[in-house]
Amino acid sequence: MATNGRFADYGRPRRVAGGLRARSTRGAIGQSWWSRRFLEVLESFALGTRLTRGRSYARAGQVVRLDIAPGLVSAVVQGSRPRPYDVHIGLPPFPADLWNRIEAELAAQAFFSARLLAGDLPSELEELFASAGAPLFPAGIDELTQRCNCPDFAVPCKHLAATFYLLAEAFDADPFELLHWRGRGRTELLDRLRALRATSNGAVAPASSAEDEVTVGVESVDALPAGAARALASLPATPMAEATDRFWSPPVPLPDRPPTLATGPDLLLRQLGPPAPAIGGPGLLERLRRAYRAFGG
Repeated sequence: MATNGRFADYGRPRRVAGGLRARSTRGAIGQSWWSRRFLEVLESFALGTRLTRGRSYARAGQVVRLDIAPGLVSAVVQGSRPRPYDVHIGLPPFPADLWNRIEAELAAQAFFSARLLAGDLPSELEELFASAGAPLFPAGIDELTQRCNCPDFAVPCKHLAATFYLLAEAFDADPFELLHWRGRGRTELLDRLRALRATSNGAVAPASSAEDEVTVGVESVDALPAGAARALASLPATPMAEATDRFWSPPVPLPDRPPTLATGPDLLLRQLGPPAPAIGGPGLLERLRRAYRAFGG
């Protein structure tokens, strides 16, 4: 095998002093639902051992820098060569008019406003974005623009994969970075929500805290759970005596379940790659694949 040129790049990476090291030292990366969902989507694209190699890079601290901007994530990743590689991951941000509609939806319900103002992304947010025609996460690998100036022809290479894992942990540390990547930063989004809620409530000044957002009076529709305000707003009031026979029935059809990710039963095997020859090699992998498919129906 050649030891010069591009193949020399596949040696051990140079150690980095002060690199961005993944907080997770073993097992899965990602603690929040949004970071796990992001990695689940990536792994569903059947990228195999390419993501596994990137996870090792992320845990070794090979990522020197990570920057998130609307539509673009930029990183510098140290490989085995003296000069680190430049990594770019693009995802189209939502246009301004779409963000305006989403913000109006968020501001219409105190549930979302309170959770966002408290620095949290409720899981119902994914459904809200999807219903607005703006899925939070990419539906296919072709939605992502991936570039790295390393000599590896694979996409994603381990430098891109390491950036994906560090990006997921950045989403853990600050969930608004996910929305920032999609085109709306924390300060701008929260200022817009406060302004919209102040307008809808007829207030002069915006609420100063998440507690203020939820204290709107027990008779206000904003005090209802997420989704109920829109579902019940147009229904006429019905005396209890006239509705006892349908007390436990929903007044309107329940919404569809949030979108779920359909994956094949052998996804785990595709991610891990073939086992070592000492424990069965490709033959064991194929037997396990048949077993997974049989168990999966």
